[in-house]
Amino acid sequence: MSLTVWLSLLTACVVISFTPGAGAINTMSNALNQGWRRSIWGVIGQQLALVVHVVIVAAGVGLIVSSSEILFNAIRYAGAAYLVYLGIRLILARPVVPDDDEDAVLVIREGHWSMIRRGFWVNLLNPKAIVFFLAFIPQFVRLDEPPLPQYLALISTVIIVDVIVMWGFFATAARPFRRLTRSPRGQRTLNSVFGALFIAVAALLVFMH
Repeated sequence: MSLTVWLSLLTACVVISFTPGAGAINTMSNALNQGWRRSIWGVIGQQLALVVHVVIVAAGVGLIVSSSEILFNAIRYAGAAYLVYLGIRLILARPVVPDDDEDAVLVIREGHWSMIRRGFWVNLLNPKAIVFFLAFIPQFVRLDEPPLPQYLALISTVIIVDVIVMWGFFATAARPFRRLTRSPRGQRTLNSVFGALFIAVAALLVFMH
């Protein structure tokens, strides 16, 4: 992969990562409820899903999914249902009353694997990501060159950029609002906002083609 092609790939990855979506909402929600440092586990889960998407496209499975209305819709509705589930769970979550310690953990600490799994499924159950990578990858992978180094360069760039944007921008942007989690009312407000955002993204996934 030439430097010019890689710079084009880098620019595209930055633009894509900054586009708000379920991954960004999940990252900000984690940063608010679990803290900025612990939100990295959800980001890791999201990156694992991106790796799976690239592998699916590289193996040719993505073309089958994109050309099969039944498969595409099955994944689309499953993804939307999962986002609705996450949204309702947030909206119905009971506030946790903080103690007098300013640095106390105000919410139940979610396990690392739980956050990784949730981030993984949030990104994986998005058929439009597969279709996007189908259109995205051929622009940067040359058929007359060995594919493995090109795919490794592509997925490394995608992951590094997405981690920086998700953790360095979206999770960081949520930090000033973490003080709101110190009151039950603030927790309910934030949970309702992010729950509604999850449901809104689910609606877009279902109704936008």
